[in-house]
Amino acid sequence: MEWQPDEQGLQQVLQLLKDSQSPNTVTQRAVQQKLEQLNQFPDFNNYLIFVLTCLKTEDEPTRSLSGLILKNNVKAHYQNFPPAVADFIKRECLNNIGDPSPLIRATIGILITTIASKGELQTWPELLPQLCNLLNSEDYNTCEGSFGALQKICEDSSELLDSDALNRPLNIMIPKFLQFFKHCSPKIRSHAIACVNQFIIGRAQALMDHIDTFIESLFALAADEDSEVRKNVCRALVMLLEVRVDRLIPHMHSIIQYMLQRTQDPDENVALEACEFWLTLAEQPICKEVLSGHLAQLTPILVNGMKYSEIDIILLKGDVEEDEAVPDSEQDIKPRFHKSRTVTLQHEGGEAEDEEDDDDDDDDDDTLSDWNLRKCSAAALDVLANVFRDELLPHLLPLLKGLLFHPDWVVKESGILVLGAVAEGCMQGMVPYLPELIPHLIQSLCDKKALVRSIACWTLSRYAHWVVSQPPDSYLKPLMTELLKRILDSNKRVQEAACSAFATLEEEACTELVPYLGFILDTLVFAFGKYQHKNLLILYDAIGTLADSVGHHLNQSEYIQKLMPPLINKWNELKDEDKDLFPLLECLSSVATALQSGFLPYCEPVYQRCVTLVQKTLAQAMVRILLFDTTNTVYLEMMTHPMYSQHPDQYETPDKDFMIVALDLLSGLAEGLGAMWNILCFQDTMPEVRQSSFALLGDLTKACFPHVKPCIAEFMPILGLNLNPEFISVCNNATWAIGEISIQMGTEMQPYVGMVLPNLVEIINRPNTPKTLLENTAITIGRLGYVCPQEVAPQLPQFIRPWCSSLRNIRDNEEKDSAFRGICVMIGVNPGGVVQDFIFFCDAVASWVSPKDDLREMFYKILHGFKDQVGEENWQQFSAQFPPLLKERLSACYGV
Repeated sequence: MEWQPDEQGLQQVLQLLKDSQSPNTVTQRAVQQKLEQLNQFPDFNNYLIFVLTCLKTEDEPTRSLSGLILKNNVKAHYQNFPPAVADFIKRECLNNIGDPSPLIRATIGILITTIASKGELQTWPELLPQLCNLLNSEDYNTCEGSFGALQKICEDSSELLDSDALNRPLNIMIPKFLQFFKHCSPKIRSHAIACVNQFIIGRAQALMDHIDTFIESLFALAADEDSEVRKNVCRALVMLLEVRVDRLIPHMHSIIQYMLQRTQDPDENVALEACEFWLTLAEQPICKEVLSGHLAQLTPILVNGMKYSEIDIILLKGDVEEDEAVPDSEQDIKPRFHKSRTVTLQHEGGEAEDEEDDDDDDDDDDTLSDWNLRKCSAAALDVLANVFRDELLPHLLPLLKGLLFHPDWVVKESGILVLGAVAEGCMQGMVPYLPELIPHLIQSLCDKKALVRSIACWTLSRYAHWVVSQPPDSYLKPLMTELLKRILDSNKRVQEAACSAFATLEEEACTELVPYLGFILDTLVFAFGKYQHKNLLILYDAIGTLADSVGHHLNQSEYIQKLMPPLINKWNELKDEDKDLFPLLECLSSVATALQSGFLPYCEPVYQRCVTLVQKTLAQAMVRILLFDTTNTVYLEMMTHPMYSQHPDQYETPDKDFMIVALDLLSGLAEGLGAMWNILCFQDTMPEVRQSSFALLGDLTKACFPHVKPCIAEFMPILGLNLNPEFISVCNNATWAIGEISIQMGTEMQPYVGMVLPNLVEIINRPNTPKTLLENTAITIGRLGYVCPQEVAPQLPQFIRPWCSSLRNIRDNEEKDSAFRGICVMIGVNPGGVVQDFIFFCDAVASWVSPKDDLREMFYKILHGFKDQVGEENWQQFSAQFPPLLKERLSACYGV
């Protein structure tokens, strides 16, 4: 017999639903308690579905709310529903999917999807066939309601629908959906495309089988009068460009013409979807070929899309000029994540390479984080500038002139954004115009509109490299002077943009800034008293970057007296659990490295705080900790057996970011001061903690080896276990630390060679190993061979070729020197081990610009020894294989 509600119970549930719409918090709390009580009764959910589907006399918000409470119950407790209740809910949903109210239909659709996502697609076999069947209904509401539910199921379960677990229902669903592309209702057409779109990126086989029909059907809808349909058509074409460009190539000319129109669609949502097309096309190899002829049309469209819309200006408070005294709301502040340190080497012709790309070249308006047409147009212009380089400029320069000097600030602002967007791709072609443009941009830093001032900061940062390459008085000095004024702007957005731009300028200018250090520090320190919460975090970055850029030049008593008091005040104000410690600790780490002995007066409190942070984290997670100091070389070992590891369900996972960032600061202290103590968390389960610990161990080995030495027998097996390239950065830092320890240990390294050498040889021979790890591995093998040649030399044939290839691009430095000495000593022990790959050794030797005299002598002996061994004729044949440059170099430097 069908379930029927009890009248009194029904009234009680209705009253509860009415109360839950009350704005009164006391009432809300009472409702919450009542809901928890009622959830003890299984048929409470029957009442909820009854109100949603059958009680048509009730108002829609109450009925919909009943469905949403039921949805939450399904999410939390569905496995506890009695089968009869679950069946009743499912049946009612399918019987009422065509409710006349769009709100109720949508709520039922959400409920169906939630049940399906609880693993019920397999145990509710009639759901998909029934929904597909209901699409054929003459009643519009039934068809639309069913499509709404199907669209949500396709979104949530796209992979499952294309799997054998359900007998691949997509084989029936895709052809069915395609039939509805021609439906008379725009809402139904839109649902149909949205359903199929869910299966493009995953290349579902059922869709691939009908791909041509799908593309033809999309073309037929190209001029649809409904904006939602046009949006879904654009979205489909963008995804197809990514996964089935082969099918689009024959129609590419018309697709581009269509997308040019749609990027100017009066509906901004359609224009945004279409604009994504140019971003995706730029990543395709065919981009240049198919788009060259359309640049003249596309460029002005993208440039036009880069203007702020009226709604953007309202959201960004574009009319508010002075807001520096308004406190930040917490949701304005993005969570900070500390990036653990990876040890890298210097390369020929440039800085140390960073494994991870810094993504800080995003468009300027970060706070309006919603992706919009302006940002998408700017990103598209940026990537297309990188594809077409200076070929883009003839289409762009005539437009730029009109924009940059326009009286309307919104137009001028967009011109400055355009100039910044093409900086990377079109730099060569822009150079002749920069002597005129840079002064205009510097002048725009004083514009009366804050949004113009902030975009000028961003764009100037994109040209910082060029600015720094000119005589300092021409552009660097005026730019720096104006940027420092903007750092003290009365508008928070401008402060933020100026601080970020100044950090970029610091990275480019490095020691060029030394003459202005006093002036720079006065400004940055003044900003401490002026900035609200969010910008303070960016200020720390700017100070840390300054320290990294000027290094020991910061170690002057007048600079230290300016900089350290405000930093230490902030340090003392912040609680141990405050996430603001991350950027401050990172900043202090850079400052400690730069100041070296100048940091000594601040060392003790900073060190104590770092130790406390590490110990607090360790008190929440079972980790091994080793402590030792200068006063006694005894180290203390603690195993913690704390709350979290015993009761993980009752306690939050400890936040190890605090520990990682504290370890990295200790590493900065070690590097700057030859520090005297350490904390090592080698056996933590979190890779980032081990990564920071190994970097610190290497620094301490260099700085104060006598204090590390007593622990080597404990450390080496752990380092050996972490030579696992699955965790690239951990493996990299462990490798580097082993190399540093080898140099210090000398022949005492012998007992440990067997623990680490097999892994190092395996890593250097692995395909696709990142360059940094390869280089560090080669250096460490060389160093091991230098101190223990008898143990390492027999392995020469296993690693000599990749070893030579990895180190040929490294600059001359101490690490390279010790590694090459090692290889020379090993060749002395096992000359046969290098014979097969001697050409690689010759090439690596030639990579040295100016080796020390005794190392040059070692190279000379090996080269001449080999030549004498094989005889003049064989040597001539052998050296005939050399590239001309190598031949010339060896002949000039070593007379072979």
